Amino acid sequence: MNRNGLDLPPGYSVISLRESGDAFDHACAIAGEKGAGAFVHVRRYDLCEFAVVLEPCEPLSSARRAFFAGMHAVAESIAAHCPPERDVQFRWPDAIMFDGGLVGGGRLAWPQDCGEDQTPDWLVFGCMLRSVDLSHVETGLHAGATSLVAEGFELVDVDSIAESFARHLMTAFDLWGEKGFRAVGEDYLERLPKKKAGEKRILDANGDLLTTLPTAGAAAERQSLVAALREAAWFDRAVGAPKLG
Repeated sequence: MNRNGLDLPPGYSVISLRESGDAFDHACAIAGEKGAGAFVHVRRYDLCEFAVVLEPCEPLSSARRAFFAGMHAVAESIAAHCPPERDVQFRWPDAIMFDGGLVGGGRLAWPQDCGEDQTPDWLVFGCMLRSVDLSHVETGLHAGATSLVAEGFELVDVDSIAESFARHLMTAFDLWGEKGFRAVGEDYLERLPKKKAGEKRILDANGDLLTTLPTAGAAAERQSLVAALREAAWFDRAVGAPKLG
């Protein structure tokens, strides 16, 4: 057991923040100094929040696909601890849905002075999940949101998600190395509900989502990964937490 309270595999170095800390911002601030494996964790009752520093070995335009490995690891971690027959799904590209309700999301940061064809010194993947139920919010105002506890998780399971994530992230990168990115990308797409029957979807080399309808001559619709990550539509910046739907 790590002295900071998290039991992580070798290769990670844990940095625990107090309740008022921001794991994602802190990881970005120290990424250049601490390097790969720095794992920032915030201990608080209402949110499960953590971020990890990565050091890619390819140009930024393709290295951003590490985001999908992170989302894969989060989904696998939730699924490992959730009650049976519950679904973890995504809303393009970064919102995390549990049993149909918004429970949190993922974020990705990179050095702002890094060109698309340059290898970034670091990436930071961060995740935030709503832990406690929404009983304090007026009825009807959060129909599209949920929390882990409200969905049947025990708080001890919530605490284990960050640990499980660290292990699943290593597995995701191992899978990427052995079978190529497609294996990771297909897992992500399986958790992304289709809008229309028969549509075909792929993740482009730069992480954009390409969707083609089953119509002769139909052109692929492109959805930008970079633009969506910058928007982080699931995240309420005013309160520093997932939106209530």
